[in-house]
Amino acid sequence: MPDINLDEMSMDDLRTLRTQIDRAIASFEDRKRREALAAVERAAREHGFALADLTTAKGGKGRRAAAAAGRATGEARYANPDEPSMTWSGRGRRPRWVSEQIGAGKSLEDMAI
Repeated sequence: MPDINLDEMSMDDLRTLRTQIDRAIASFEDRKRREALAAVERAAREHGFALADLTTAKGGKGRRAAAAAGRATGEARYANPDEPSMTWSGRGRRPRWVSEQIGAGKSLEDMAI
């Protein structure tokens, strides 16, 4: 690497040098990012996957979709014994019919589907 005497450079020369350094750093980072991506894609292929298969969830759009896909869908776990079309997943606020059934002496297990 050549010795550069920064003290003898003009302001324009220093700014030009800084621009060249910034470009070189960006180019280096970009090259490293591409190399890392290629390595990850190779590893995914070696395991029988496309990289997109591992980074998205069921047609989702990234991390949030993957997190949402991992959660339960809210399938009904309980049904009203008096009206079976009224169901509850067991998540969130209890429906009035659940509270009424519990008040009447029934348990959640009695209402399980």
